[in-house]
Amino acid sequence: MSDRWTIHEVPADPSHADEIAALVDVRTAVVRDTWANADMAEPVDVELAALRDQSWTRHGYLAAVEDGRTVGGVFLELPMRDNTSTAWMNLLVLPEERGRGIGSALHDEALAWLRTQGRTVAQASTDQRAEPPAGPRTIAPSTGAGRVPADSDDVRFMARRGWSLEQVERRSVLPLPLSDGIVDRFAADARAAAGDDYRLVPWGTDAPDEWVDQYGYVLSRMSTDAPVGGMDWGEQAWDAQRVRTMERRASAGGYRLLVLAAEHVPTRTLAAFTQLWVPSHTDEVVHQGDTLVVPEHRGRRLGMLVKAANLRRLVDELPGTQRVDTWNAEENRWMLGINVALGFRPSGGAGEWQLRLD
Repeated sequence: MSDRWTIHEVPADPSHADEIAALVDVRTAVVRDTWANADMAEPVDVELAALRDQSWTRHGYLAAVEDGRTVGGVFLELPMRDNTSTAWMNLLVLPEERGRGIGSALHDEALAWLRTQGRTVAQASTDQRAEPPAGPRTIAPSTGAGRVPADSDDVRFMARRGWSLEQVERRSVLPLPLSDGIVDRFAADARAAAGDDYRLVPWGTDAPDEWVDQYGYVLSRMSTDAPVGGMDWGEQAWDAQRVRTMERRASAGGYRLLVLAAEHVPTRTLAAFTQLWVPSHTDEVVHQGDTLVVPEHRGRRLGMLVKAANLRRLVDELPGTQRVDTWNAEENRWMLGINVALGFRPSGGAGEWQLRLD
């Protein structure tokens, strides 16, 4: 703590919108400094939308304030129905205020707060604009896939405090407009490989009532089937109520979803799905969300089918979009292969870190 700046908890309630907005401003400044653009910045409306229903994820905030100005903070997320020993933290300090001990103080305060909430595992990430080449000045995660620079300030901060690098994720970007015919060719080839047993089912933000339970099932499979490296992350229970909560939060935060699923016609079940998250605060970038093929339906090119067809849908409905970004674990070679084939190119990534508090 300093005699110039102090740290306090900000109530996770929309009635404290001004204080939360100041924290969001810090987050936006850090995003711009890290990535040289605001593609991953979100306005305060997105944060406030998440606070209206915290039955699934509880939020917490710490703010470092100096002379009435927020100079740093921590965003905290605590799962409430599953993975209840874990918590996610995003620690941020304004670029021009670093090196003054603010980050260290916020880190210690955040861990102390998590302990009072009964959490025993903290998780966080460090972003990187480009993955470093292999060499002695890099750190690899427990998976062996991907690297982070050992001499970056963020990585040194985590390593010195006992955090363990458990996974590296790759960020990929697809420039738009699409190359002539490439997505349509992939979609057509994948549709032929899938055969007549599969039918594409599109919807928007709100899943049709007839599919909401099935949608919950495939979302649950994301938490068990997607690679998580060495992170302590178990199954998430998704039911119709949780799906509707996610949809309301997306709409309240200014997001529109484009969801495309593949139905297995003989069994009337969902075999695959993919999401695109379309923000209202920018018309430049769209975020690729989850994509999954249920294990018993793999090997039929359904992943390529739903992703390619949904990209075609995006271009048709929102032709002004300039790019699509997506994140994948570096060990997820299957999904990375699909993305590379579609034209996505590496554009940095993140190290995923974990610290045991017990």
